[in-house]
Amino acid sequence: MHILIIGAAGMIGRKLAAQLLGHGRLGQAGIERLTLADIVAPTVPQRFNGKADCMAVDLAHPDTATQLVAGRPDVIFHLAAIVSGEAEADFEKGYAINLDGTRHLLEAIRLAHAQDAYRPRLVFTSSIAAFGAPFPEAIDDQFLTAPLTSYGTQKAVGELLLSDYTRKGFLDGIGIRLPTICIRPGKPNLAASGFFSNILREPLAGQDAILPVSPDVRHWFASPRAAVGFLLHAGAMDLTALGARRSLNMPGLSATVAEEIEALKRVAGEQAARRIHAQPDETIMRIVAGWPRNFDPQRALALGFRADASFDEIIRNHIDDELGGTIGA
Repeated sequence: MHILIIGAAGMIGRKLAAQLLGHGRLGQAGIERLTLADIVAPTVPQRFNGKADCMAVDLAHPDTATQLVAGRPDVIFHLAAIVSGEAEADFEKGYAINLDGTRHLLEAIRLAHAQDAYRPRLVFTSSIAAFGAPFPEAIDDQFLTAPLTSYGTQKAVGELLLSDYTRKGFLDGIGIRLPTICIRPGKPNLAASGFFSNILREPLAGQDAILPVSPDVRHWFASPRAAVGFLLHAGAMDLTALGARRSLNMPGLSATVAEEIEALKRVAGEQAARRIHAQPDETIMRIVAGWPRNFDPQRALALGFRADASFDEIIRNHIDDELGGTIGA
């Protein structure tokens, strides 16, 4: 099996590649070749007995997708995107990468299909930003996509394209609407949702963090471990049950910022929570106000997707995976 990960230098892409290399297989199929692509050259995270290619490419360029598809990967994980805050601030860049890049990829697959009946599995990472207020108490699988941000619009259009190209038989697509990923390791990025991770990650590392919204803000979360699990399952499962509706909501945890902080206190103590400092940000508050807060993801659960059991578990996993089991002073 040949697997292509687009966006492989990002946090989820790196973790996905490490899992695939560690197991040497996806589902029941052995991995013989792995191609990792991103705007900066990814690295192979560990020893791999098969063929591994690492490529620095720009998916917004029309020729890039053709180059990536030329190797006829059996499964393509399309993770590449600029984050919500950046997509909102730079309108042209957001559409060039998040929408045009996706369209270039779909077209490259379609043209390859016309040559030799090539039909790969395409796993597209969408987002809960595809939904917009007003919301029901919990969003179910029948709720309409009506995004209120440029990023959400780009993801929603990508979902429609994925379904249509699948309907035409050019590929076998599945779109997974990821919850906000928490706790993201590394440094803060331009995602409007970044503070959800910042208020836990920085205190766990012994650093101060800024809280730009009210503690009663509620949101939908999944850990990096859960996100990688979603991708692996989507890459290997039988997609027949999806029918024409190719995108679905991933399971997660609904929690308020205050509940995040309470979990931090239980796991790391009161001193960690004291490192969080309120500093309201009107722009972030406005963006977050249009985001979903809770889901009823029965369809994904019935198809075997699983998320985290509690926020305490999310925090403990971050400590184990990123801090070597030790909390900062």
